[in-house]
Amino acid sequence: MYQIIQLGRSDFGAALLMKGTVEKTQICAIMKKKLMAVVFMRTIAIIDDDIHIGNMVEEVLRSENYDVIRAYSGTEALYLLSNNKPDLVLLDLMLPGISGEDVLPHIQNIPVIVISAKVDIDSKVNLLLSGAADYLTKPFDTKELLARIAVQLRKAEKTINPAVMSAGQLTMDEESHAVEYAGEPVKLTKTEYSILKLLMVNQNRTIAKSVILERIAEDTPDCTEDSLKQHISNLRAKIRKASGKDMIEAVWGIGYKLIAD
Repeated sequence: MYQIIQLGRSDFGAALLMKGTVEKTQICAIMKKKLMAVVFMRTIAIIDDDIHIGNMVEEVLRSENYDVIRAYSGTEALYLLSNNKPDLVLLDLMLPGISGEDVLPHIQNIPVIVISAKVDIDSKVNLLLSGAADYLTKPFDTKELLARIAVQLRKAEKTINPAVMSAGQLTMDEESHAVEYAGEPVKLTKTEYSILKLLMVNQNRTIAKSVILERIAEDTPDCTEDSLKQHISNLRAKIRKASGKDMIEAVWGIGYKLIAD
């Protein structure tokens, strides 16, 4: 789940303290950078009754710009997941009340990395066959944990993105690269297609300009920050002509988002 979070008063206070020595434009750049860092945030659920390990993992995840939600028992985990949909779950097995093994079947369409002290092969195999995406044995290195999380998030992103995506009456066929609105074709350039694809995957969510450039760099290395504005303008005009409305909204100072019908 991507989300936008607001900067706290302390951030603005720090900026005001620097007012005498830092130019206004520099202050704006600092605040903009802090905001962009959290625009494209993934949420990870830590389900572990070991407070020390949980705190350590949470600190590492937050330092990498992940949002974190936590549960300390199997029962609490089921309640947490019934009210939230994280992008990934870190699940301990030895939980009070309902065990991690019994919680696992209730987690659907979310990658789960089991973290446990159990080291026997049978336990690992059974958990992987029961739906776990990966298995990490305690104690573990946080660098390895971060790498495994990144791998599972990439896999999940590919899995949830169907061959044909839609945002209201706007559709995109990834196999043929055809874009249509209400059945009528919308002809796009390669760069416009790449931008629209990212916005459709994350429809109704604000995507920072820096993130757009980073994500489309492989397909369209010619797109620069200076040219992105023009590409967005052309894309908005083409979709507006087809739909009769503005579906791409500019979020001042941050980036853009696609508004689904």
